[in-house]
Amino acid sequence: MLRIDILSAVPDLLESPLNHSIVGRAQNKDIVEVVIHDLRDYSTDKHRKIDDYPYGGGSGMVLSPQPIFDCIDKLTSERDYDEIIFTSPDGELFEQNSANRLSIQKNLIFLCGHYKGVDQRVRDELITKEFTIGDVVLSGGELPVLMMADAIIRLIPGVLGDAESALSDSFQDDLLDAPVYTRPTDFRGLKVPEILVSGDHKKIKEWRSSISEERTKQRRPDLYKNFNKNN
Repeated sequence: MLRIDILSAVPDLLESPLNHSIVGRAQNKDIVEVVIHDLRDYSTDKHRKIDDYPYGGGSGMVLSPQPIFDCIDKLTSERDYDEIIFTSPDGELFEQNSANRLSIQKNLIFLCGHYKGVDQRVRDELITKEFTIGDVVLSGGELPVLMMADAIIRLIPGVLGDAESALSDSFQDDLLDAPVYTRPTDFRGLKVPEILVSGDHKKIKEWRSSISEERTKQRRPDLYKNFNKNN
C-alpha cells in the first residue's frame, strides 16, 4: 500500500479533495493512505508560529525550518521514505512519467511551500526531489500537491474500476487521447463517428490511434516530437 504524507501550513485546503472521488475511494479501499500534517502542530513557538521574516530584507514571509525538520524527523523515524518532495518553481516539471515512477513507491512525503518560500536549509538537507507544475505563480504548494497526488494514486492497481483506463490516458504514450463519445448516437443532429458504432474493434483501435497522433501533432508538437523519437 502506498502511503503519502503531506506537510502543510494550511491543511484545510487539502481535506475535501483528498476525501472524495477517486482518491477518497482509494483510501476507503485501503489501497492508499494519505496523512495530512499541520505544520503548526510541530511548532515550538507558544503561538504556533511557523514563519518569519527573511534575512537580508525583502517582502513576504518564509517557512521556518524547525517545524518542518521536527515533522520529517518524526516520520522518518517511523518508516523509510522513497522520496521527500517539495513543490518549487525551479523544480523538475511534473509530467506523466513522473507520476508513473512515483506510483510504484511505498512511502512519499510532500512538503507544500507557502508564503515567500521555505528556508533553504530544508531544501538542502531534507528534500530529495523538487517538482513544478509549470510557469505559474500560486499562493502555496497545496494545489500542485493535490494534482500530483491524484495523478499518482489513479495509476495504482485497483484504484480505477477499469484496469486499462489509466494506461490509455493522454500522455501515457506521448500522445493526446482520441475524442470520446457516449449515447445518444445522434444528439441535435450531431452524430457519433460511424466507425465507433461499427463493432469492428480492430478498425476502431486503428482510428483512435490515427486521430490521437494527428491531434497531438496539431495541438502539442512538443509531445509529438517525443512520440516520433521513441517510436
